[in-house]
Amino acid sequence: MTGVDAVTGVDAVTGAFGYTGSFIAEQLLADGRAVRTLTRRQPDGHRLEGRVEVLPLRFDDAEALTSALRGVDTLYNTFWRRFPSPATGGFEDILAQTETLLRAASNAGVRRVVQFSVASASDEAPTSYFRAKAQVERIARASGLSCAILRPTLLYGPGDILINNLAWTLRRVPLFGMPGNGAYRVNPVLVTDLAALAIRLGRSDETVTVDGAGPDTYAFRDLAHLIRDRIRAPARIIGVAPLVALTASRVIGRLTGDVVLIRDEITELMAGLLVSGDPATCPTRFGDWLAANGSSVGRHYSSEVARNYAPLH
Repeated sequence: MTGVDAVTGVDAVTGAFGYTGSFIAEQLLADGRAVRTLTRRQPDGHRLEGRVEVLPLRFDDAEALTSALRGVDTLYNTFWRRFPSPATGGFEDILAQTETLLRAASNAGVRRVVQFSVASASDEAPTSYFRAKAQVERIARASGLSCAILRPTLLYGPGDILINNLAWTLRRVPLFGMPGNGAYRVNPVLVTDLAALAIRLGRSDETVTVDGAGPDTYAFRDLAHLIRDRIRAPARIIGVAPLVALTASRVIGRLTGDVVLIRDEITELMAGLLVSGDPATCPTRFGDWLAANGSSVGRHYSSEVARNYAPLH
């Protein structure tokens, strides 16, 4: 570990007004670090408004991007998109933008980058998302920066997308259709645990690839039943053909104005990609968190489109 100054140093977080980035920024601030965010959005009443320095995340101006990163010790790069869209581009665009960002970080003298990826990222993965994450790992390693790759499993926490919206659905439907028989496994990891792990990796100089994984692995059907029972939801949970589950998610998407689930995500889920084969790196047990937070989980819908695909301003 290095002697990184936890009182006077400056760190940068891409997307501190997003989900994972906001928890990293909050923990850095609590540690006495100054936080700079590079973002494409305005804070608009976000809980971190006024607490972090805000600079634009612009990929069309390399000089401005380099300037925005000068004086930064560690860059926590959470920049990504869940799925391509005509407005935001595809994964190839994100990879090119990430390369531009990390080149600017190197030119600015940034000491360290913590690059977010995903568990099971691989060139042989069955979906473009996981293959693109393998490519972004190579870009980070080739950047010339001291580098840690962090690979989360199934992320959950206050207002998350998957667990929260699963609970939201279970609260509101009499019948919940999960893809297939639900025997495929998932490994939940709490977002605050993940943020703390990212910061520990940021303070090191070691070149590492680490899975961000909690201590519990569930069959998806067991996870769904646990959530249903803890929140006292009325839904009966049954297995359905993947196409039926996808169609039902599209109906909910039309009602909420969101993209609930895409075909590739069903493939990833049923392939068991959201699991780590390594020992747990994050301590919180999902059942304990759910017992403490079950009364609020799924009370409000978390929109992916509103959070990450709304028009920039």
